[in-house]
Amino acid sequence: MSHSAWIILIGSLVASSCGLVGCFLILRRMAMLGDAISHAILPGIVLAFLISHSMDGIVMLIGATIVGLLTAFFIQTLHGSGVQSDAAIGVTFTALFSLGVVLVSLYTSRVHLDLQHVLYGEIAYAPWELVTFIGIELPKAVWMMGGVFVLTLTVVGLLYKEIKLTSFDPQLATALGIPVVWIHYTLMGLVSMNTVAAFESVGAILVVAMLVIPGATAYLLTERLSRMLLLSLLFGVTSAVGGYLLAVFWDVSISGSMTTFALLQFVLGFLFAPRQGLLSRWVSYKMLQRSHTTER
Repeated sequence: MSHSAWIILIGSLVASSCGLVGCFLILRRMAMLGDAISHAILPGIVLAFLISHSMDGIVMLIGATIVGLLTAFFIQTLHGSGVQSDAAIGVTFTALFSLGVVLVSLYTSRVHLDLQHVLYGEIAYAPWELVTFIGIELPKAVWMMGGVFVLTLTVVGLLYKEIKLTSFDPQLATALGIPVVWIHYTLMGLVSMNTVAAFESVGAILVVAMLVIPGATAYLLTERLSRMLLLSLLFGVTSAVGGYLLAVFWDVSISGSMTTFALLQFVLGFLFAPRQGLLSRWVSYKMLQRSHTTER
């Protein structure tokens, strides 16, 4: 495969996997929790390196997942104690992110692990870091994101009914004996793994957009969860392809262009969606207004 094809594949895996798990964050009104976890995992990455003295992706994935789950636990605990939801998110992620910044400054000054490396990433370099596994040599980002994407698909497929019910009616799910708390932390674990698997290629800041925008765009176009999930995958892939073409044409950041293309899709959906689009609602309002005028 060409260098361009690898970039598009990596971007598609990131956007699709994050978009899939992001749909459930949107339905649960927890979209900003993805932003919180993406920043709060920084101390987990640093601590994983300090313990293992390795920057291996699996080690980082484990460390970040643990801290991501702790982030969700702290936020839930604060909210359950009477703190407003947005305040609980703000306090938790800023505290953990600040701790991560201090740890990076203190212990990783001589290692290629800094804020630029962790938060921004560069997808153009991702195809050059090759890893051989089971006799197959592929870019490290493809192994990482491909594995996380397959895991995300598997978990969502196996727990689809449970995640769906706990997202729409957690009280009913509890009454039916579904472990709502366990489902919640399973979802948070997937968010954490998607974030850290993507930070080297697109960066933790830009992955927040992929957690929210494809799912939000799909939400505008359908009222069925299954279609929403499929559309989020579609918008994720088109964001990667279209964003790369924009980056080549304008000679700008690839990750930024992918996010911009995803935003463009959202704007089009916001304006022209059949039922929830701004234009559709305006036409419906005018027709209703005209019918009232005719009746008079």
